[in-house]
Amino acid sequence: MSAFEHTLALRLAALPAGNLWVGFSGGLDSTVLLHALAHIPAARARGLTALHVDHDSSALSAQWVAHCREAAARLGVAFATRRPVIEGIDALGLEAAWRRARHAVFSELLPSPGVLALAHHRDDQVETLLLRLLHGAGSEGLAGMRALRPLRSGESVRWLWRPLLDIPRAVLEAYARDRGLSFVDDPANADPRHARTRLRAAVLPALRSAFPDADARIADAAARLRAESDALDDAARALLDEALDTRDASLACAPLRAAPAATLRRGVGRWLDDLGLPRPPPGVWSTVRDELIDARPDAAPELRWRGARVRRHRDRLHADPGNDQRVPEAVAWQGTAPLAWAGQTLAFDPPLREPHAFVVRPRVGGETILQRGHHRSVKKLLHACGLPGWERARLPLVFDDAGALCAVGAGWLSDDFAHWAQARGVRLCLSPG
Repeated sequence: MSAFEHTLALRLAALPAGNLWVGFSGGLDSTVLLHALAHIPAARARGLTALHVDHDSSALSAQWVAHCREAAARLGVAFATRRPVIEGIDALGLEAAWRRARHAVFSELLPSPGVLALAHHRDDQVETLLLRLLHGAGSEGLAGMRALRPLRSGESVRWLWRPLLDIPRAVLEAYARDRGLSFVDDPANADPRHARTRLRAAVLPALRSAFPDADARIADAAARLRAESDALDDAARALLDEALDTRDASLACAPLRAAPAATLRRGVGRWLDDLGLPRPPPGVWSTVRDELIDARPDAAPELRWRGARVRRHRDRLHADPGNDQRVPEAVAWQGTAPLAWAGQTLAFDPPLREPHAFVVRPRVGGETILQRGHHRSVKKLLHACGLPGWERARLPLVFDDAGALCAVGAGWLSDDFAHWAQARGVRLCLSPG
């Protein structure tokens, strides 16, 4: 076993349990990583598998798939390939859209528990850090790629592992040369339309000429920033633990006001990540505290950016994609099938066996519902429970054929309707989607 393979074996031993797969493009870097792991018995014991994502981005794509399949076969390694659907190129850019498509394949195919090894090396880390710096990234982005991080995929236990981040590409080139390894060369790597290509071809050679140890210095800086970023992550998690209400995923503003700016930004960013929403662009971050958190108490502020909206209600922040569904004026409903209503579903559980005449409409003002023998104002009910105004606007009101209000959403039922539903063994439900 070579010194390079020995280093990989030591790092492999420290990994979480699970099957081991390798992201295998067929290029130099992933070819070396797969070859080295194939010569480590502990890697084979983990079910070593080569995973090739075919972007179908070149006339040579089919040849690359065949090359990767044959290379894996020569090593006696299992092989899997998938061609993803590439979406969002206009909004994300080509490289980011490809990256998202690859990660979707990783989430779909990687067993759980499982570890996917990627062949990013020190040169890649340096390029990534400089590109993020040019894009105005904060400490989280400037910390570069992590050697090990969880792959977000529901409740599954999966990890992305980058064991070569401190190893220069020259070491991989020497390994491939000494062993006579063949690999593919994607012409896209020389395409000047890509920012990374321009950086690699024009900027880094000049930087390395002026500062021969530039790569090592930049990588060391990324490691220090990673440690500082991890400490900031801890502070952000503590802030979310204090501010987050898990029932509606809202954030209390009081702890946010007391938080330092860096902790606030990291905490709000993590909150949006967990909700599956994009973070604000750089120009919007500066307005989150002033326009949302510190706005006057009687205000109802909101901020929007592509794919997300954040609003404040009763000194709490609420976030959603901002895709408001049209609220119908009035709909006849028989209760035997679910009713789609402004991005929600109204249904009886179980569905009514016999149709019943209902009318479902939004609030228009002045409605009352008979509960415990008294007519209660719907407006006061909703205000007392703290339901935000935007939720009240899309709440369905269910009336019977005599025009009496039976239900406000599924949370407030009239006395007669509650008895009627109980006698039939059904329950009114309102759910998202």
